[in-house]
Amino acid sequence: MTTTAGARRGRPPAFDRAAVLTAATRLFWERGYQATSVGELTGAMGIKPGSLYAAFGDKESLFREVVRAYQQSPAGEFVGVAFAEESTTRAAFVRILREAARVYSDPAHPAGCLVISAAANVAAQDDEVAVFLRDLRAANLAAFEERLATAKRLGELPADADPAALARYFGAVLQGMSQRSRDGADTAELTATAELAMAAWPVAGTGGTAS
Repeated sequence: MTTTAGARRGRPPAFDRAAVLTAATRLFWERGYQATSVGELTGAMGIKPGSLYAAFGDKESLFREVVRAYQQSPAGEFVGVAFAEESTTRAAFVRILREAARVYSDPAHPAGCLVISAAANVAAQDDEVAVFLRDLRAANLAAFEERLATAKRLGELPADADPAALARYFGAVLQGMSQRSRDGADTAELTATAELAMAAWPVAGTGGTAS
């Protein structure tokens, strides 16, 4: 720990931090946390192991920084953008699901959602990483539930709607879409899934769901 701290206080690393983070992001996104070794990371990032430890601390710290950067990228921030820009909750969820269909299948980067796919097969010794990712997904569900609860208060959802159940439903749909994209599903298939999912949206005053 002392050596790492000392290295961090010394001369800054002679590489483009954004560029090496991009390389690390792609590798973690493709393979998941557990299956990505430090050697593979340094090879993809074009740096030596000592530079990784000096700049980021360790593999877990690097991964956490990767996830933070991912959440601020177009691939990771579309949920928050939809909530901020759409005037109705239903429009926000339509946009989220349609954006997920496009983003998850975009060939410009690995398929699916990094936060969902990187959690696969995390070993017991890396339980803190699994908890970190689980907490992020739980925070997304909490944001879904809060927005849906607000919609219910405003009369956009019927009085008997269950915001918690709806939040879990849409979270499960997104996780399924992420996995399907990793199995090769294209934008058209995922968009069809998104449209079917929105058919379950409860409609105020009808006693049923959206057609």
